[in-house]
Amino acid sequence: MHKLKPIPDTESLAFKERFIERYSKLTDWETFKKYSLSFLRKSIRVNTLKISVHDCVARLSDRFLLEPIPWCKEGFWIEHKEGRLDVGNTVEHALGLYYVQEAASMIPPVVLDCQPGEVVLDMAAAPGSKTTEIAQMLWNTGVLVANDLTGDRLAALGVNLQRCGVLNCIMTQLPGQRISGVEFDRVLLDAPCSATGTIRKSLKTVQMWNPDMVKRLTLTQRKMLENAYRVLKPGGTLVYSTCSLEPEEDEGNISWFLEQHPEAKLGEIDLPIKRGPAVTEFEGTEFNPEVRKCLRLWPQDNDTEGFFVTRILKPKDA
Repeated sequence: MHKLKPIPDTESLAFKERFIERYSKLTDWETFKKYSLSFLRKSIRVNTLKISVHDCVARLSDRFLLEPIPWCKEGFWIEHKEGRLDVGNTVEHALGLYYVQEAASMIPPVVLDCQPGEVVLDMAAAPGSKTTEIAQMLWNTGVLVANDLTGDRLAALGVNLQRCGVLNCIMTQLPGQRISGVEFDRVLLDAPCSATGTIRKSLKTVQMWNPDMVKRLTLTQRKMLENAYRVLKPGGTLVYSTCSLEPEEDEGNISWFLEQHPEAKLGEIDLPIKRGPAVTEFEGTEFNPEVRKCLRLWPQDNDTEGFFVTRILKPKDA
């Protein structure tokens, strides 16, 4: 296991009592806190639209130590041999030969498993880490619709698509719950969330967290999830993911969705990865037992961000 490096000056960082109480019910609080207040390992994904994995590794290995990420064949943890941190400040990065992407963030497109020639929607796409990963799975064939809500985020998405040599993408700007008029072979909804899995990347999440925000986000996520399923072709695959560890945003939303759509099935997620058990009950609410198939990752499981991923299958006769 990679040696943890604590983030300096976090001893005085105050977690809210309600947060501590909630997360103590869900996991080992002290271990979660230790990982959440430690530096996140740098990781990259080789962009096979521009270079092979072998050639990119050969090109970087004079300066960097590279360790394969087990669940993504293009992914590597990366560390500069002389201790520098700026993996985004290289010629190879500027050329789009790789994308700086957190290791757990690579999982949703792997689970979506896009095939060349398909029509795919990334409903909340910016800044583009998963969009560019989907594009390389499509080999620049088919159609990839990358949607987001705000112009600033779309600007960053456009830059990343261009840098990575993505040619099959249409960018759109509207609320995900309002997308209509097209049916998609596969849909990724990496939903806007409370981001409690990303504390080690953004310490302000600790201050921003509150249960009312979680409730508001849950309502938006449900509207987006409902529409993602609506625009999915019969026989298609929908991946719902968050970087939140809140049961309401994760298993709670999936349980609600299955009540609305009893015909929908959850697919197993079989990856070489350590995972936490799915939450099947929280604060008096029992969830649909199918949520056991969801992938719940705590920061301490694989020394990554926390993440939640579900694969939803729409029957061919739906």
